[in-house]
Amino acid sequence: MKTLLYIDCCIRREDSRTRLLAERFLAAVEARGEYSVEKLCLMDENLSPFSDGFFAQRERLLAATALDHPRFRYAHQFQRADRVLIAAPFWDLSFPALLKIYIENISVDGVTFRCDASGCAGVCRAERLCYITTRGGCYEGTPLEQGARYIEAMCAFFGIPRFDCVAAEGLDLGLEAPDTILARAYVDADMLAAEF
Repeated sequence: MKTLLYIDCCIRREDSRTRLLAERFLAAVEARGEYSVEKLCLMDENLSPFSDGFFAQRERLLAATALDHPRFRYAHQFQRADRVLIAAPFWDLSFPALLKIYIENISVDGVTFRCDASGCAGVCRAERLCYITTRGGCYEGTPLEQGARYIEAMCAFFGIPRFDCVAAEGLDLGLEAPDTILARAYVDADMLAAEF
């Protein structure tokens, strides 16, 4: 059975509208019975930013090509997944810093990408990655929206050929009821999940 890795960075947890949307998508995918789902809740992980000794340890391990070290477990898990789902709210023009720390931890030469004289190439197994997000304002297609754009670029870097995004935005503007906006996003999530 193929594996779907669900990376949850919905830092408001049960109060997160992003999580509601992601769980709707995930339930539709799981109902098809094609994937074994691995859930990774970033708020429950002991992720560390790269600084001081933590960074130095990484550099020593990479120099020794000790890629089986436990600190690279997130990179191996990400590399092996057949499909990836990331859920994170729009946060300070992109996403919570916790997701960036996770991305730093999965960016490992020799695991998720390889570099040689001809350049870098992604080597992840996944054929698709879906990014689910919610936004209080309307930023789609503007230079201020850097979350989905960053994740799409990350896909290309890791060799994942298809990027999809399901977003609900304008939730805090008061122009429409948030439930109405989410209901439209649920339709988009269901349609994408049917062929993900």
